[in-house]
Amino acid sequence: MSRLQTCFDNLRTQKRTALIPFITAGDPTPALTVPLMHALVDAGADVIELGIPFSDPMADGPVIQRASERALAAGTGLRDVLDMVKTFREQNQTTPVVLMGYLNPIEIMGYKTFVKTAKSVEVDGVLTVDLPPEELADFGELLRSHAIAPIFLLAPTTTPERIKLICDQTSGYLYYVSLKGVTGSANLDVTAVADKLAEIRQYTDLPIGVGFGIKDAESAASVAKISDAVIVGSALVRLVETEPQQKLLEAIPGLVRELRQAMDA
Repeated sequence: MSRLQTCFDNLRTQKRTALIPFITAGDPTPALTVPLMHALVDAGADVIELGIPFSDPMADGPVIQRASERALAAGTGLRDVLDMVKTFREQNQTTPVVLMGYLNPIEIMGYKTFVKTAKSVEVDGVLTVDLPPEELADFGELLRSHAIAPIFLLAPTTTPERIKLICDQTSGYLYYVSLKGVTGSANLDVTAVADKLAEIRQYTDLPIGVGFGIKDAESAASVAKISDAVIVGSALVRLVETEPQQKLLEAIPGLVRELRQAMDA
């Protein structure tokens, strides 16, 4: 059984919703990423989404775009991200780690090399924002043969036919983008999200995580009532810009702890 399935099965038994924080690897410095991953787990994270820095993150708003810029400026590449997961696994064999990013760095490394290395460092899932399920093909087979979950995004505008296609190609969990727009934008309509999740659940038994637009404890608690996972990115990454670097190991886990407490209340 995969780490992701074990994680969601355990949470379901406990009648709890998963909390999945996102951080960009290498932001603000590569040395901080692994300690921050451990601090997130200690604060209540159930799964970690680790962003692969990319020069053209078109699905992301300004906050995460700038995070990629900082990480790239600090010299963080895909191999560095994989090394970070390897180091994290030296102390944590339980928490699932999902790499989230764009296809170009993976293509440059080569699908086979990437998947083989990701498996060796115990990556649990890969979400490539700009890879449609129709083009998963050989990459998807490689991921599945190495027990790495291909994870896809669903949106408010996704049609029933496409929902079915995406559900058939996904494993681990589904990522529902709650808003039309980029990360960190607009305000959440929880009723609309609940209606769409009900539609998606007609096609799959996979856990559904909701991201984009979850900014604070109140919004996290609201989404936790209707979803299997709450995914938070921009609100955490914004702290990298606003807090002194020496305080990030307190500030970022501190927000995660607030979200966890609100979700469990």
